[in-house]
Amino acid sequence: MAARIDRLPPEDKQVLQAASAIGKDVPYAILAAIADQPEETLRHGLGHLQEAEFLYETRLFPDLEYTFKHALTHEVTYGSLLGDRRRQLHAQIMVAMERLYPDRLSEHVERLAQHAQRGHLWAKAVQYGRQAGNRALDRSAAREALDAFEQAAAALRELPESSERTEQRIDLAFNQRTALLPLGEFERLGEVLGEARVLAEGLGDQRRLGWALAFLSYRQSVHLCEPAQAIEAAEHAHSISHAVGDLGLRVAATYYLGASLLMTGDLRRAVETLHAVIALVEGARPGERFGTAGALAAIARAELAMGLAETGQFTEALDAGEKGLRVAKAVGHAYTEVVAETHLGYVYLLQGDFGAATRVLERGFALCRATGIPFLLPRVEVFLGSAYLRSGRAAEAVPLLEEAFESTKAVRRRSFVIAFRAEVDLVWGRVSAARQQAEQAVAVARTHRQQGAEAWGLKLLGEIHTHEPAETDRADQAYRQALALAADLGMFPLMAHCHLGLGKLYRRIEKHQEAHEHLTTATTMYREMDMRFWLEKAEAELRELA
Repeated sequence: MAARIDRLPPEDKQVLQAASAIGKDVPYAILAAIADQPEETLRHGLGHLQEAEFLYETRLFPDLEYTFKHALTHEVTYGSLLGDRRRQLHAQIMVAMERLYPDRLSEHVERLAQHAQRGHLWAKAVQYGRQAGNRALDRSAAREALDAFEQAAAALRELPESSERTEQRIDLAFNQRTALLPLGEFERLGEVLGEARVLAEGLGDQRRLGWALAFLSYRQSVHLCEPAQAIEAAEHAHSISHAVGDLGLRVAATYYLGASLLMTGDLRRAVETLHAVIALVEGARPGERFGTAGALAAIARAELAMGLAETGQFTEALDAGEKGLRVAKAVGHAYTEVVAETHLGYVYLLQGDFGAATRVLERGFALCRATGIPFLLPRVEVFLGSAYLRSGRAAEAVPLLEEAFESTKAVRRRSFVIAFRAEVDLVWGRVSAARQQAEQAVAVARTHRQQGAEAWGLKLLGEIHTHEPAETDRADQAYRQALALAADLGMFPLMAHCHLGLGKLYRRIEKHQEAHEHLTTATTMYREMDMRFWLEKAEAELRELA
């Protein structure tokens, strides 16, 4: 192939090499701009190259385009270019594209970034690399976005030191963070944000420092499971947003504050904060991310739905969750849609509508698998596995929950994952293993001040202790601790479950009056919250007691 190329007339070889720098697909307009030949000579040369089966014409309308006959032809031709000539051609191609497509540059940012990088036009490489990465994020193509941002970062390092370059480095770190999050690459994310914070502090740039703190807040909450520090960082970012008058920062900081509060179990404040986020984004473009990984109008509603569900406000929770999912589907953003479906599925799961939960979560699971979003997969698996478990489909639940447990990098901090695994052990009759897992879940929750998770773990411990006749007192104690904590947090569904558990426990040890009181309370609460599956369970216990 190389010998055939060398035997071409010099003018034809020049055309073929210029075409190879453009890519496998060669728009005629770009080739004409860089070939440095009269149009008639160029067209004759293209005719010769077609006859020799190096190129062929693929499109006439709306723009004439050629394509290399084989990928090998393109590879060998491009390899025949010397380094300096290669760089020169790539630089010419980028300039030509800017001139030819002034109103369509957004459609070509990936190729513009590539040619700028290879042409050593570093400032342009940074500009178009960032645009290409953000365009990939719009498609939920996080890996592709990260590659684009990394190339932009490499180009930025070629520019001379200046305060402007430092500002660009910080902004690029925020871009990288948004791609790293869906990929679950939290260690790298922490390094990038830590550098951004130091750089912002060095510049005395309060606005960028606020953004760094907001993003670090989410990492502390989700990855490090340190909600107290996350809340502190989010509140600091929020105060900066007011001082500098940055609405986008205010929106993001408020959202991260709400998400962190939700994790601690401070549900009343979390719900109030997430309502504030939704009010702030009212009127904004539905797909606007405000620096987050997904469309915030949808994600904030998804988080709100979970908070409302934990407090037993299921009508409002389902309304928020469904609205969030509609926004996500309208935006057509896979990451956002998986978040919306996962959170809505949890609302159905908590209410006891396992059929609806399964339908929603299976869609989210399939989309998460198809689009490759490692960060979200363990949570989807845990919720779907739990829905299967409650529906009597333990054989399908186990692989999902096991995979979630193994794949969660920070599992030692994931109290909810450990608790769901304990439920599997309990279903399979592995009481000792279930007790060990539940005790670990409670310990993890206490260590990281996740009061809501602690309350659920204590309730699970109470349920596990009831399987051992000698542990009645321990079951009673665990249930009562869970009930007291749930009451403090306003977790009414969990309170109802604790009353049901205590009622069943007292019925078994023949404390009929106490059993009747707890079962009556559970029945009343389930009815008021429209938790029909659990209402039937409580009513059945009352009938047995009678």
